[in-house]
Amino acid sequence: MLYLRSVLFNVAFYLCTFVQMVIYTPFYFLLPRKKAWIVPKTWARVNLWLQKHIAGTDHVIEGLENIPQGGYICAPKHQSAWDTYAFLPHLDDPVLILKRELMRIPLFGWYVAKMRMIPVDRGSRVKALNSITEGAKQALAEGRQVLIYPEGTRRTPGAPPEYKYGIVHLYTSLNVPVLPIAHNAGLYWPRRKFLRYPGTIRCRILPPIPPGLSKEEFLRRLIEVTETACDELLVAASRDPNPPPMPPTAKRRLKELGA
Repeated sequence: MLYLRSVLFNVAFYLCTFVQMVIYTPFYFLLPRKKAWIVPKTWARVNLWLQKHIAGTDHVIEGLENIPQGGYICAPKHQSAWDTYAFLPHLDDPVLILKRELMRIPLFGWYVAKMRMIPVDRGSRVKALNSITEGAKQALAEGRQVLIYPEGTRRTPGAPPEYKYGIVHLYTSLNVPVLPIAHNAGLYWPRRKFLRYPGTIRCRILPPIPPGLSKEEFLRRLIEVTETACDELLVAASRDPNPPPMPPTAKRRLKELGA
């Protein structure tokens, strides 16, 4: 049953994504950019509905009251494809930092370009940082939210944190709050696997970290609050009546936590 539901969800996910892009294209590209957000936010809600009713994977989000108004840096933990769209319905006008290659995908790339995301060439670290910073400054001046994954790539639940310099550079350059987001989606939608495990993804939006801290203090606080919350959500999942399979990194971390 697990394999069948996973296959059905994956088929429905990609098929619905394609069908929605085709159906919404005239409507999407004729609307003003900000109003056009109704399309990707609807897409995100459809995906969450499909995941709940086909794969049996629901989700809960705590701390919505911690989301600030206006411009800020949104810094979610990156464990799964789930966290690339699950927060969209709760953000006003986000701008994502993404690989430039994604802009070259037919139709999808046009959708991304409409929302004026920040594409990055990852060949040169200095050029990439400068490009991100300039794009983020422009987005914040418009009251948008800059979404960046502090570790850069997906990390397996329980794996030791590997936060990159990019989030520190943005924090010190932009002088805006940073909103940390912790979750355990990687337990239910693992990276590089097609299986989708039933259960409830737990997500916690944490209080914003204010601007003005030193680089060292900001990074220490970001790691501490995010990883502490991720540990708590990992332990909670392990104590569910029917917990998802724990990867080796999660098992080691649970053992370290005495859980």
